[in-house]
Amino acid sequence: MQRIFHTPEGVRDIYNGECSQKRSLQEKLHRVFRQYGYEDIETPTFEYFEVFSREVGTIPSKDLYKFFDREGNTLVLRPDFTPSVSRACATYFAPDEDVVSLCYTGNTFINNSSLRGRMKENTQMGVERIGDESAEADAEILAMTVECLLAAGLTEFQVSVGQVDYFKSILREAELDQEAEERLRTLISQKNYFGVEELVQEQKLKKSLAAAFSELPQLFGSAEVLERAKSLTRNACALAAVARLEKIYEILKVYGYEKYISFDFGMLSKYQYYTGIIFQAYTYGTGEPLVKGGRYNELMKHFGKPAASIGFVIVVDSLLLALSRQKIEVPADDEVTLLTYRPNERDEAIRKAQALRAQGVNVALRLEKEAQQP
Repeated sequence: MQRIFHTPEGVRDIYNGECSQKRSLQEKLHRVFRQYGYEDIETPTFEYFEVFSREVGTIPSKDLYKFFDREGNTLVLRPDFTPSVSRACATYFAPDEDVVSLCYTGNTFINNSSLRGRMKENTQMGVERIGDESAEADAEILAMTVECLLAAGLTEFQVSVGQVDYFKSILREAELDQEAEERLRTLISQKNYFGVEELVQEQKLKKSLAAAFSELPQLFGSAEVLERAKSLTRNACALAAVARLEKIYEILKVYGYEKYISFDFGMLSKYQYYTGIIFQAYTYGTGEPLVKGGRYNELMKHFGKPAASIGFVIVVDSLLLALSRQKIEVPADDEVTLLTYRPNERDEAIRKAQALRAQGVNVALRLEKEAQQP
């Protein structure tokens, strides 16, 4: 039998300086979480399949790593932290009585197609604020996103904010069948203006709805697009969604972070549990979002404790890659003092090493090679 010593496709070893830099970066991000009063939580690497089922609205079943326990229950390697943290919150906390603010660090596993070139295991850090439906909570989460990226060392980045309720409100008004709805969602997400225009013509939608859908792929930019979004519809729910974004933006001005914020009404996540604002953070050097998040007011119902919630996740590996490509140094506390000794100097060397370690110095003891016994 052939012995395989390399890693499977989609995962990799992280070692030497990169591993130290990653640990240092994680400490900086965690410090921001703690400064905002978020409490640490750890959830299992695998859960019952029901935690990530289609009803929850996470990734498709075919992209999950599934296996069985001794009793025949289907288990899943965690693809996404939000359902796991929500389940734990419903079990141990009372978000209906007080706001629950949790933060986490760990790895997620998604069985991506090898052709897409994406890693199948990623380290993620994030927060969930459960039991708070205010615009102030939305603004705080966005402010934390900005602070995390600044703490990491980035200076040029953008947090793009969308509004799922805006799209869903207009969609309900259009009364499309499921197939057309899925096509429309995909085309808008891909910013395919011509594809959207062709679809709305096929569906023979009334002029105002056709115009609104056709505009969505191009409806992104600075705060000025909020006025444009309001002019496209008279739908009360859609207008309320825009008003919510306007309020959030005003609060972000108090934080002083409005320059990092843009808006994108064509942003539609593959995670179906999002209900209000959604957002992604980008910088140059990587095509993937560094941060993904949003509001999910309906998810906690699945676990028996309804509560308005919002959160975000930082893809640590993507952030580290962006910092490297932008030549932004991530200092790593990995300096080690090497102390070598001969056999007759052993006791003195050990005492010296222990004294230095007590002072916070990292010391590696090594017996001189010539003196090492075979």
